[in-house]
Amino acid sequence: MFTIIKRMVFAAICIGAFLAFTAGADNTAAAAAISPPSTIGEAVVLIDADTKEVLFAKNPNKWMHPASTTKMVTLLTALELKGTHLDELATISNYATSMEESNLGVRVGDQITLEAVLEGMMVASGNDAAVVVAENVSGSVEKFAADMNRIASKAGAKNSRFLNPHGLTQVGHHSTALDLARIAAYGMKYQMFRDKVANDYYKVPYQNRNPETIRTTNIFIRNKYPGANGLKTGYTQAAGECLIASATRNGHTMIVVMLNDDNRWNEAVQFLDYGFKLRGVI
Repeated sequence: MFTIIKRMVFAAICIGAFLAFTAGADNTAAAAAISPPSTIGEAVVLIDADTKEVLFAKNPNKWMHPASTTKMVTLLTALELKGTHLDELATISNYATSMEESNLGVRVGDQITLEAVLEGMMVASGNDAAVVVAENVSGSVEKFAADMNRIASKAGAKNSRFLNPHGLTQVGHHSTALDLARIAAYGMKYQMFRDKVANDYYKVPYQNRNPETIRTTNIFIRNKYPGANGLKTGYTQAAGECLIASATRNGHTMIVVMLNDDNRWNEAVQFLDYGFKLRGVI
């Protein structure tokens, strides 16, 4: 009798193992059957922000003009270096107010905190605000650029060189889709970073003049993609249309970086959907 029971237990274990194996095989086959979207982007990377696994890559290490996606690195650098002192009033220089568009619209003599400048920089993609951040965090644009490169390297960037905080075209200022994806994934670990890359609107709290309400340049966020929570747009003539888009569903965060992609808004949705399908979220 005891031998029969042992045989029955062994058979049950074998059946359970077989069912688990076939279920895993089915899941693997299902994932393999999901085809990635097509893209017209010059450089595109889709990354699982939680595992750092690259789920799609096209020219991931190609040097590219990052345009205003640079401001994501500016934000991260400021938070790393000044995160506990963001309530300090920022000094606005003539140089900062001389930046070409797009701008937040700060003026010399404005009374505004560094945190408010950061928020405004990300929502309005303000080049003037980016310079204000650089000058108030590190003392100068040049010193801040050195800090940006150090923080970017810490976040996993290997093929980037940042020379300014705003992303306006400058010889030698470059990044890659993979580096930007890694930096974004690193930043999204922190609540302060997440809070500042997800805003649709922001009421700029000037202390010496009336507050001004601004709206994000990020149509991806405006369109309310399910779980959308960032991240940054970019455009210059040299860079073309750029976008870093992120979303979180059921605890899974996906990030897609698209550089020089005229179909960025549609492709962002397609690639994020693709990533969530691979993870069985949708």
